[in-house]
Amino acid sequence: MMLLQEEIVFEEYYRCYCIGGKHVRIMPYEPRNPHHLRYKADFSPTEEKLKEMTDIVLKINKYLGYDFNTVELALRDGVPYAIDFCNPAPDADVASVGAENFEWVVETSANFAIEKALANNGGDNLTWGEYVKQSAGK
Repeated sequence: MMLLQEEIVFEEYYRCYCIGGKHVRIMPYEPRNPHHLRYKADFSPTEEKLKEMTDIVLKINKYLGYDFNTVELALRDGVPYAIDFCNPAPDADVASVGAENFEWVVETSANFAIEKALANNGGDNLTWGEYVKQSAGK
């Protein structure tokens, strides 16, 4: 299957981690830079844009039912477009994302895993997104 999408010529680009469907880290990202410099960007979101992007990331992950994902958002004329949003096993290597982002991913993932383990009562602990629920007719 392929997804056809419009090319978004963007002014700003963000890679957004979402863990547990509630923890979001918005990272300025410049995909036009060499790989080792992609997290070095000369832009950052306003508080209002940060909230808007966080809401978008949370909605996408809730709909898909992902506990761990990255969403990439390209901003054109201030409007965020979801470019890449199905990454349930995203790159989190310290050499790729940098020490600060790596530490956030490790700490947040560990805390989420502990939270899930403590909440598990021996039953089904899967997160089913709205997409799967609607597709299954439930």
